[in-house]
Amino acid sequence: MTTNINPLLCNPETGICEIPGAANVADNQEINAVNKPVKIIYFTDPICSSCWGIEPQLRRLKLEYGHDVEVEYHMGGLLPDWSYNSGGISKPSDVAHHWDEVSLHYKMPIDGDVWLEDPLDSSYPPSIAFKAAQLQDEKKAIVFLRHLREMVFLQKKNITKWEVIAQAALKTGLDAAQLRKDYEGKAKELFQADLGLAKKMGVRGFPSIFVSNATGNSEFIYGTKPYLQYENGIQKIYPAAHKKAYKKDWESLFGKYPTLTLREFAELGDISFQEAEETLEKLVAGNKLKKFVTKNGAIWIKE
Repeated sequence: MTTNINPLLCNPETGICEIPGAANVADNQEINAVNKPVKIIYFTDPICSSCWGIEPQLRRLKLEYGHDVEVEYHMGGLLPDWSYNSGGISKPSDVAHHWDEVSLHYKMPIDGDVWLEDPLDSSYPPSIAFKAAQLQDEKKAIVFLRHLREMVFLQKKNITKWEVIAQAALKTGLDAAQLRKDYEGKAKELFQADLGLAKKMGVRGFPSIFVSNATGNSEFIYGTKPYLQYENGIQKIYPAAHKKAYKKDWESLFGKYPTLTLREFAELGDISFQEAEETLEKLVAGNKLKKFVTKNGAIWIKE
């Protein structure tokens, strides 16, 4: 049966990459906050362009509300394979121009040429690799996922290939040999469990964010939204949540997040794009940061 929605045809206006044919019958009984007052269950995918668009908001949220909020990452399985044949995208090369448009909308650098030069046949391998990384270290797994995203969105690398996944693992400080073992074994079961949870909770696209408290009350935020919407969701679920001040100088921000896009630096520094760019360029000129340039923007790196 064919469908008229291709999962890689993300809608920048709604901020959603949608799964074809996914039902929306939500069952949120498993998302009670336990370790902190608020739990966020975040369904995502390594090649979801809208999930790349949400990185600035997520990074700021962790800085301001990380003391009250834990974020739990789950993979949702955006692209099983290329058995789609409509919605304007029927083959990998059709994604290239679309990603360039999405990049412009979110003001986040994405180079769609990976779909012309070394196209991905599925998002499942990097998703399973993420589950393998979680088995080693939850915090490192999130850094690993960030490396995978930068590789596919900026460096035009095919993150379904093991050698590319291994590069990201080594850069993150993971045990690549153990990752391979888990990737070929237990991580596949964990990925299937994530897909089952997504189905049970009615997830039909990404990013899907469930904000819940200790009693199981929850707010659902669907798609890439302005920061205030996530903040309001937290405060509605947990009125006692308070915003924590954090250092906004460049050294502190890059100390926390060693790679930042222009939009991320502006969002986290609470400054204009112009001021952010001027600051970043001065730091590059002074050899304090490195700059990796794509045809649709750049990322700055503290090594």
